[in-house]
Amino acid sequence: MSRIQIRQGRLIDPAHQIDRIGDLYIANGKIVALFDAPDGFTPDTIIEAENLIVCPGFIDISTRLREPGQSHKATFKTETVAAASAGITTLVLQPDTQPAIDTPAITELVKELAKKTGYRQIHPIGALTQNLAGQELSSMLALKQAGCIAVGNAGKPVANLLVLRRAMEYAASHDLLLIYRPNEYSLSNQGCAHEGAIATRYGLPGIPETAETIALSQCLELAELTACRVHFGQISCRRSVIKIQQAQKYGLNVSADLAMHQLHLTENDMKPFDSAYHVLPPLRSEQDKYSLRNALAQGIINCLCSDHQPHDLDAKLGAFPETEPGISALETLLPLLLELVRENLVTLSQGIAALTQNPARILGLNRGHLSLGAAADICLFDPDLKWRVDHQNWRSKGVNTPFWGRTLTGRALYTLQSGKIIYRLHTGERYE
Repeated sequence: MSRIQIRQGRLIDPAHQIDRIGDLYIANGKIVALFDAPDGFTPDTIIEAENLIVCPGFIDISTRLREPGQSHKATFKTETVAAASAGITTLVLQPDTQPAIDTPAITELVKELAKKTGYRQIHPIGALTQNLAGQELSSMLALKQAGCIAVGNAGKPVANLLVLRRAMEYAASHDLLLIYRPNEYSLSNQGCAHEGAIATRYGLPGIPETAETIALSQCLELAELTACRVHFGQISCRRSVIKIQQAQKYGLNVSADLAMHQLHLTENDMKPFDSAYHVLPPLRSEQDKYSLRNALAQGIINCLCSDHQPHDLDAKLGAFPETEPGISALETLLPLLLELVRENLVTLSQGIAALTQNPARILGLNRGHLSLGAAADICLFDPDLKWRVDHQNWRSKGVNTPFWGRTLTGRALYTLQSGKIIYRLHTGERYE
């Protein structure tokens, strides 16, 4: 593997409180030195990083790549290219593939797809229940042994609280992280928008925030009973933040993440019947958005994700409630984070930590930092580069984003995964 010198970039590593100009040296896929070259180091490649930020590669804790089973929507090849172009070096894959990731065989298939793509850091979440049907528990220990990083039900309902309790007991007994998206389906009632004035105005079936908070409260009670480690995915409202803060205060081992679009969009941004705004959980109120922003600023919730869900055009055609929820979000993750930094909501170091150090800690990964001897997962980005979200610049197969046509600021120029350049902006080439 080549020796690489990244020269005169602004090195930011929140895990070690580093923020200074200097060089970074890579050999054999590892970081071998910061600032001062090791003895006898002769680089094969020099990357000029003046005026660029050099930080750990991003870790996205909630993505869907649509394989296996829905390659008409997207593929590992298209979406890993999109991830690399966004500075993302580790992807965590939700289990709602077709078939679901509920057996070691499907887990092995996912790993093989990643290997063939040349983007190996894809960590599947194992299905909590067989076929995600919410009835029978999956063989969680076998899934862990096959390589699943956690277990979850991908937002699908669990039949009842007894099933959830048994699943949490099983997960706790094998030290498995449960990733849980709280949603009480009987209250959601197949809704598609936040229950409020906007949904009423457009005649859309609403989802009350209590659908989230009641499910979250029940899971917190069971987490205390079972001692299961729980990570709540894609929290969307103020009262959920309050409950998580209280649980953490009283010692429960729980964490949570926020989908980036929830920090920028609300129900008021929804264009009438534009399915690009159809997401689950739905875009909430302005008050909810500011509560989520405050939770991030105060460190109550310190993990961000894209919640990437690419769709084909047909999936987003038709009446708003009939379209499939989700947005294609890998490539807007970095510029939307930088928008929060420019608004002084978080520092640049805090923002980078929410996509590197913090998800790595939650998942138990030895990634997300620039330690000597660590795998050289690196993102180099220009925080001031403006680009337009259009077909010329977009790499995901899914174009379902409410930011289409917008000019955003901030873009990755180079992405390195274990010391290999997997993306550079001006050519867009993948290096195998």
